[in-house]
Amino acid sequence: MLAITCPGQGAQKSGFLSSFLELETFAAQIDELSAASGINLRLHGTESGDETIKDTALAQPLLVASAIACASELGATAEYVAGHSVGEIAAAQIAGIFTVSDAMRFVAVRGAGMASAAAHTPTGMSAVVGGDPEDVLAAIEAAGASPANVNGGGQTVAAGSKENLDKLAENPPAKARVIALPVAGAFHTEFMAPATAELASTASALEIADPSTSILSNSDGTVVEDGQDYVGRLVKQVTNPVRWDLCQETLLNAGVTGMIELVPGGTLTGIARRAMKGVETFAIKSAADLDGAREFAAAHA
Repeated sequence: MLAITCPGQGAQKSGFLSSFLELETFAAQIDELSAASGINLRLHGTESGDETIKDTALAQPLLVASAIACASELGATAEYVAGHSVGEIAAAQIAGIFTVSDAMRFVAVRGAGMASAAAHTPTGMSAVVGGDPEDVLAAIEAAGASPANVNGGGQTVAAGSKENLDKLAENPPAKARVIALPVAGAFHTEFMAPATAELASTASALEIADPSTSILSNSDGTVVEDGQDYVGRLVKQVTNPVRWDLCQETLLNAGVTGMIELVPGGTLTGIARRAMKGVETFAIKSAADLDGAREFAAAHA
């Protein structure tokens, strides 16, 4: 049984689309997605530096477009699809909830709104790796931050003001490391509330279908069968914590045997190797990985 997953913000790296754009069909889809988003995805996926693509308004459309184009190039059908944070939008398109153009319209509004919200106050996110889960949550709370992503596998991501994240780094939980992430704001917290109104308005004007593939929600890890419900959750997720741990739990309980992470792969498969023992993983990082990913999908689907 196969799951296809889409990474979230912070997974992007300078030049990560270079090898894929040598593929004619992939390049054509990126051009289509660029037109839909109004962003030069070729430029930002090949030439722009890490600091440039850290910009939320660029990073989010770039990540969603990359996952959508990668899924199309892969050509595999999975029993489950899930995305981490902004990756949920790519998952929604792969599952048939969004059209390609509506997925890009939605993520462009989300990215711009969250970038604007992040500009109001210096905020950020830090991964807390290791430590006892209860101690980690207590340390995050003591620092005045919020557990924005509960990822499982010994990783929780704290979000909050720069001051609060500095406090957390100065007083980390026992047996844990605190690592600042290359994101521009405290995503999945109330700091992002200004982004929700326009996103909800945009969602109301989109063509939304029920999913054709079982798709998981970051809010509680459950399978969502109603497209309108799923999109409503996407709007709320801007200010709500990501419960990737619960998504992984659902996949384990369903009997998933293999998980592919679309480009830029590595983050979610890394977590899965710790949290989903017995499940094989495959991260797509370059175009050279596509043939191996197809073989992996055929073995598990």
